[in-house]
Parts: sequence; C-alpha cells; structure tokens
Amino acid sequence: MRVVILGLSITSAWGNGHTVTFRALSKALVTRGHEVLFLERDTPWYRPFRDELNGAYGRIELYEDLDALFTRFEDDVRQADCLIQGSYVPQGVEVARWLARTADRGCRIFYDLDTPVTLSKLENHDYEYLAPELIPTFDYYLSFAGGAVLDKLAKRFKVKRPVAFWCTVDPAVHYPVQAETRWELGYLGTYSPDRQPKLNALLFETAAKRSRQAFVVAGPMYPETITWPPNVLRFEHVPPGQHRDFYAAQRFTLNLTRQAMTSNGYSPSTRLFEAAACGTPIISDRWQGIDQFLEPGREVLIVDSTDDVIRILRDLPEDERTAMAARARARILASHTAEQRVILLERLLGYRATAQTLNNHHPQNHP
Repeated sequence: MRVVILGLSITSAWGNGHTVTFRALSKALVTRGHEVLFLERDTPWYRPFRDELNGAYGRIELYEDLDALFTRFEDDVRQADCLIQGSYVPQGVEVARWLARTADRGCRIFYDLDTPVTLSKLENHDYEYLAPELIPTFDYYLSFAGGAVLDKLAKRFKVKRPVAFWCTVDPAVHYPVQAETRWELGYLGTYSPDRQPKLNALLFETAAKRSRQAFVVAGPMYPETITWPPNVLRFEHVPPGQHRDFYAAQRFTLNLTRQAMTSNGYSPSTRLFEAAACGTPIISDRWQGIDQFLEPGREVLIVDSTDDVIRILRDLPEDERTAMAARARARILASHTAEQRVILLERLLGYRATAQTLNNHHPQNHP
C-alpha cells in the first residue's frame, strides 16, 4: 500500500510522546512492504532536537506551512491507499478539510494519540486540531484509549469505526542493555501541570526522604519556579536512541498519567510500554484498565503515596524486582509491537500481505 502519515513529529521527541510510536509504526510498515511518506510541520521548537533517520522509516518530508503542504504533496495524497492524520498536527482542522476534499480514493484515518485530551477539547469547544463536523470524514478512528471511550466516540461524536489502537514499541530499539545503576528511581516525561502533583509526591518527596540516593527526571518545559531536590538530576531532553540506556541506569522507573487519561481509563502511555520493553521495573500511579496491559503486583507496581514508593525501594527483593521486569517485557512484546499494529491496520483495510512482499520489502500492487 501507499501510506501517507501526517503526524506531530517523527524527527524529534522533544516535548512529545508521539515520536516513539510513529517511528515504530512507520518502520514496521516499511518492513512489511508498504510505501510510507511521513509529512511533518517544520516547527522551530523541534529543529534543535531532530535525529537523523534513514530510509528504514520511509520517506520523511518537512513542510513550512499549509500552502507548502497543499502544493507539494497533493499528488501523494491523491494517490495514497491509506492516509493517517495524527492528533496535535498543527492547524489540524485545515489539514483534515484538505484531506477530505483531496484524498478521493484512499482510506482516511484519524489516529488519536491523545484521545481523552481530544474528547475534553471537543466537549469544551476547543478545536485546536479536530472539529466535530470533520470526524465523519474519516473512515476509521484509531484511538490510544479504549474502554468506554470508544462508545463515547461512536455515540456522542458519530465516529464511524472507533478502534483501540494502542501505542507501540519497536523490539529492535526497545530492549534491555547492561548498564551501571545510577539512579534509584527515574521519570521520563514532558512537564504537565496535572501530572506535577504526582511527580512531587512520588519522586520529589521520596528523594527528600532518601537523601543518600540519586534520582533523575528527564523532559522539557518544566517551569523555573520548580524547586528541585538536590539529589534529583535533571535532563532537558533524552533522544529516543538513548532511551534504553536511560532506562537501564534506573533501578525503577516511574509512570505517571495525565488527569484526562486517568479519568477515562484504558489509556496507557508510550513510556509505560517503552520502559517495559527495555526491561526496567515500573512503579505506576493508579488508573482504571492498567491491568489490561500489565498485571499489578506481578508486572507493574501500583502506588498511591510517597510511603508506597519508599516501601518498594526499601523492601522489594532484588530477584523479584528483576523477575517482575522480565514478566512485563514478555507481556508487552507479546501484544504491543509495531508489527502487530500494522497487521491490525492491514486487516482493517482488507489488505493481505503476500510472502513475496514480506521477503522483498517492496510495495505490492494496490489492493
């Protein structure tokens, strides 16, 4: 198939969790013989943090503005068999309108990597990247969240075909590596006001009470007003290619969930899957549906307070810590790899890959 993806970013993971999934998905599409074009808005905040990507991820093109997008890539969009627009694409409403009037032969898909946030925006008449009247123009709505969210999409917002399409990992990128343990507990994530109280309670306060141990937080956009405990190291950015080394240097990693995701449930984060695939034991906040992805107590440890975290750091036997990480990694690789997502996408579109396609890694005739 010819696949065109319009996403927030595939070149830079600065300030977003989309990049890891887009890279894994694009690479898996190419590996399974599809032709991929990824279109990304050239924004100034990503430029200093872009990674060099090879052809394994398909053809990647940056565009300066909507005029450049509409002019340079109209033929690609018209000829595509599958068009995927992600959430938080700049000027996404105008982009969706363009796809609706231009992509007259391909299957149009909205890929929502922020479903609970999107629903909240729609309910508050905030149409930053999607408007209600445009939702029916998409043939499928792939959602990072499942559960009751899918029913809400169908009933309230008239989504034709809502499908749970969770975040994903690339086993060739996300795997355990040997490294010296530098930090007792770490966290990787962009600043978010609704997550900060949890970070304060579960990491900052833990660090304050365990002052002889080292902790780490990586991610951009944290306000200068934040007071960092002296034993918490701070990184502005860790490129995706260094994530496995970052996770490997943590004895435990912390998973925190935004309020919109917690309220709706069944909304795993990219970092949860990524850390599990990298073999790092995970301590997570509590949210409905986490047991669908990792089993609490065996594959992930759920906490509600600083004391919960301290008990785990102090009391969990080392053999159980490593066994838990191994079980979590096996669970994620069994169900949440990019290849599995692409196979689901092929089934949704009625595409059947042939053995020749998979062996040659070249696009077949269009279905």
